[in-house]
Amino acid sequence: MYEETTVGVVVPAYNEEGFVGEVIETLPSYVDRVYVIDDCSTDGTWAEIRRTAERVNDRDDGSGDDAGGFDRRVVPIQHDENRGVGGGIKTGYLRARRDDVGVTAVMGGDGQMDPNQLEAVIAPIVAGEADYVKGNRLLSADDREEMPGFRYVGNVILSYLTKIASGYWRIGDPQNGYTAISLAALEGVGIEEMFEFYGYCNDLLVRLSANDYRVVDVPVSARYRDEESHIDYRTYVPLVSLMLLRTFLWRLFVRRTTKAEAARSGLYVGGAIGVGMGTLTALRSRKRQGETTDAPGGDATPALADGGRLPSRVRRVPILAVGIVLLLCAMVADAAINRALNGTVE
Repeated sequence: MYEETTVGVVVPAYNEEGFVGEVIETLPSYVDRVYVIDDCSTDGTWAEIRRTAERVNDRDDGSGDDAGGFDRRVVPIQHDENRGVGGGIKTGYLRARRDDVGVTAVMGGDGQMDPNQLEAVIAPIVAGEADYVKGNRLLSADDREEMPGFRYVGNVILSYLTKIASGYWRIGDPQNGYTAISLAALEGVGIEEMFEFYGYCNDLLVRLSANDYRVVDVPVSARYRDEESHIDYRTYVPLVSLMLLRTFLWRLFVRRTTKAEAARSGLYVGGAIGVGMGTLTALRSRKRQGETTDAPGGDATPALADGGRLPSRVRRVPILAVGIVLLLCAMVADAAINRALNGTVE
């Protein structure tokens, strides 16, 4: 236990032979329950999980430690089919919720997450300062430099999209899987409906925001070793972007109980209509201009009262500009509404 709070760790693993055993072995002693999920791996991951679990459970059983009141410390779980990392984490979350674990962290089976930083991740929840804590590798210049370039670019893009979708404008690095969640949040956020693939972390942030849970970032460092990434960013970014659009619209619909939230939703709707109409008008105008210019003696520029001509692009600017301004105002309002619900703990 950690300061009288039971601690669980979910370890999702897919083809992590040679890594996952070390992750289990090096977890801090205050961790009471470890849910190791093999997501139908095709290598020796499951065998390594079982061997390590048996060794750790035998060792802890002989030490006289009651593991927070649980019958065994490490719980190996194997999926019958591959469900993605989000599916593995969902399985672990549901087991932790069933076991009434006070705070449940997530540490990947690839060994990138430093177990010595786990205390910093769970501490804000134990102290009652947050309902969900996530690591942020972008807070330190050294950590940003160590991140592979393609990961950094994709991370920055998804960071801003997630800020818009969730309304949590004071957090970053949403793809960081080093997280912790309180039992209260597990019980109230609708984990059963959580996205099951690599966008699960973005989806969960939107769900937390829709339910007014407090989220904070803590600085963490990643350890990039010889593990192989299972993410194809060419399909990953578009897929997660579409998922964020869907969950963003859902959040605007379900969280509009106060006047400020209703006004924010109205600004977003008005801005979207303005941008859409402005863009559509621009496309139609360009098409008409091309058809008129192609005609003999044609001129697509409308006449002014004094015989001059007003460029067609000037006529469509107001609608588009108003739409953009409304969207910016909506983002500012959203950030203000959620300001007390998100931040960073140094």
